[in-house]
Amino acid sequence: MESLLVVNVLVFMALLLLLSQLPRRLFHDKPAAHQKWSLAKKVLAGLVIGVLFGLGLQLVYGNDHPILKESMNWFNIVGNGYVQLLQMIVMPLIFISILSAIAKLYDAASLGKISVLIITTLLFTTLIAALVGVLVTHLFALTAEGLTAGTQEIAGFSVIESKYRDKVADWTVPQLILSFIPKNPFADLTGTRPTSIISIVIFAAFLGVASLELLRSNAEKGQRILVAIDALQSWVMHLVKLVMKLTPYGVLALMTNMVASSDIEDITKLGGFVVASYLGISIMFIVHALLLFISGVNPLRFFKKVWPVLTFAFTSRSSAASIPLSVEVQTRRLGISQSIASFSASFGASIGQNGCAGLYPAMLAVMVAPTVGINPLELKWIASLVVVVTISSIGVAGVGGGAIFAALIVLPALGLPVTLVALLITVEPLIDMGRTALNVNGAITAGVITSQLMKQTDKGIMNAEDDIALSQQ
Repeated sequence: MESLLVVNVLVFMALLLLLSQLPRRLFHDKPAAHQKWSLAKKVLAGLVIGVLFGLGLQLVYGNDHPILKESMNWFNIVGNGYVQLLQMIVMPLIFISILSAIAKLYDAASLGKISVLIITTLLFTTLIAALVGVLVTHLFALTAEGLTAGTQEIAGFSVIESKYRDKVADWTVPQLILSFIPKNPFADLTGTRPTSIISIVIFAAFLGVASLELLRSNAEKGQRILVAIDALQSWVMHLVKLVMKLTPYGVLALMTNMVASSDIEDITKLGGFVVASYLGISIMFIVHALLLFISGVNPLRFFKKVWPVLTFAFTSRSSAASIPLSVEVQTRRLGISQSIASFSASFGASIGQNGCAGLYPAMLAVMVAPTVGINPLELKWIASLVVVVTISSIGVAGVGGGAIFAALIVLPALGLPVTLVALLITVEPLIDMGRTALNVNGAITAGVITSQLMKQTDKGIMNAEDDIALSQQ
């Protein structure tokens, strides 16, 4: 048994080494300048290798074999380790990006306009996502009636209740809004609260505005502050680039674990919900494309440029961990200003998440409604559902499990039981990947639309056909 574990780990290490050497292996007869692959291509290679390796492990061991579980513990050193490194840089990046963006605005009025446009776009697309959730649930005639929870689901739901329930069950809208206001920014920098990201954005915004005031009242001291902020931002961005170089290896490990641990029987049993969810996700990507087209952006070019970020979001299941990539792709490949990119990526990780806070809770509500005698086709009830989903999407944590957080706010607000959450635990990871990719795409879309409306997009970068490097690709 131990020998099999060693073999699995050695094969995994060999694949990581292969990925690091892949460009040279393919182009050994070409000049060195033509051997270097972009980060986007290496991420795709890591994705493909991870899927194939995961399928191989699934075929050899099944999804519940002790050797496979122990192997994945070792694989997680790379996969989860990479996600943790990204989480390490999320708060410093948000803080310095927002601070720098505002300090360099020289126009406090544009700060409010940027924020309003981004948040409005995020909430509008979440409203549409809720309607799409209602549509696909009715289309597949999904209902919670007749579904029963097994031992695994009940145990999982107990963990969910202890982790989330106490935090959100008794929250009112005023309390939710109050939680955005930073009380201890140093604690929020550690991500201790579900709304820590928004609190850090607000704290950085206040510091940025204060730096503008200082610049006006004392130009000499104000310039010193601006120089310090610029130096700190450069320092943090170099840290970001170091971590970004590890993305292909993190994706390989994360994809291996996801594919190898998937339970085909559970996926088949709840296949209708899985298919309906991905249909809803696909429809929302089309909605994003239409909004981009209306704003004057070529949707095909947009998706070509952002797919590495969506790939990472898909595999990591973390909108917050995707923030560094989101900011980078907006500024380096889409021609969005640092200020708009920073705001859209930061707000998008905790406000108006189309997949986790829009689509998912709406689908659950429609499925549960008949079990308590509510007609989910009644227009008045659908309107109430959409309003509750849209409002509650403000402050949903952009980490794995954020959809459950949203459901535990929406369902009680509508007078519905939350037990359905337990029944879907087994297929949650599979669907959560698509939802997270949609969340991140919604945030980037909000940034692009805002930039277009404010006429600040660098068309040269936006329309460039060449694959501009992401993190020095």
